[in-house]
Amino acid sequence: MAVLVKGAAVAGLAVAHELMVRGIEVTVVDPAPGGLRAASWYAGGMLAPYCERESAEQAVVELGRAAADWWEEALPGSVTRNGTLVLAPARDHKELDRFGARTSGFEMVDEGGIAALEPDLSGRFRKGLHFPSEAHLDPRHALVGLAAKLAASGVSFETDLSAPSDFEWTIECVGRATQDENIRGVRGEMLLLRTPDVALSRPIRLIHPRFPVYIVPRAGQTFMVGATMIESDATGPITARSMMELLNAAYSLHPAFGEAEIVETGTGIRPAYADNLPRVVRNGNAISINGLFRHGFLLAPAMALQAADMIFDERNKAQ
Repeated sequence: MAVLVKGAAVAGLAVAHELMVRGIEVTVVDPAPGGLRAASWYAGGMLAPYCERESAEQAVVELGRAAADWWEEALPGSVTRNGTLVLAPARDHKELDRFGARTSGFEMVDEGGIAALEPDLSGRFRKGLHFPSEAHLDPRHALVGLAAKLAASGVSFETDLSAPSDFEWTIECVGRATQDENIRGVRGEMLLLRTPDVALSRPIRLIHPRFPVYIVPRAGQTFMVGATMIESDATGPITARSMMELLNAAYSLHPAFGEAEIVETGTGIRPAYADNLPRVVRNGNAISINGLFRHGFLLAPAMALQAADMIFDERNKAQ
């Protein structure tokens, strides 16, 4: 059996991996393998199903619970399991309580508990929520690492398939490039900051008066700060307003971010359905995985499993 996967961002690579480990011949086609032009490249990489419940449906929790295990099995050593810390200034403690009321899987922490988890934040916040079972990874390392593993395992990567080819199944994972009119674009903007003056062990979600902000530690004293959610599929550089909002949030977390270097800015267009939940849709021997919204790395494994199961269930019926 030969399967063509269209798209080499997180959804495409995840389903290619799921098929590869089941012994299926896979070809991946994408003009920029590894997600270099996709929203996946600018993702936060938080594997945080319980935190996401604050603004998402329970289905996101159920689908995302096993994501950290899937990524660790696919790329051993890629996942950091230090949990997530949700914080708010004293003036926003009611919002922190509201966050807790909508979520589960956390423990309340006081000023001393926050300092024990993140010494560099000692004395800056009096109250927080710690989600100990959550995890994170570096999306760029994950994309590059998964593509390399697939190539080494015999998966073929193509940038153009203009010549006719015979595939029994096609799986489309192209995000906003789809012809599905039900998909809309949601613009996200991010910063990469570098400073030797702050050390964090886990993603920090800072409750913000206008939009939630997360700060995710990465290698090389670098931190990803994101992300806006703008109902727009407009491409182009980050706006001045978003830049100021994100920098202000980082400074609110720790004033040393005021002297940080801005290493990179970026924007990505996240594909989403009206309900912000992903779908695996089959039409004959064609399958579409789309609508991962802001949950790409969290939900791609579950979507990949669903798509692979569809193909194997059909094959079993034919035998």
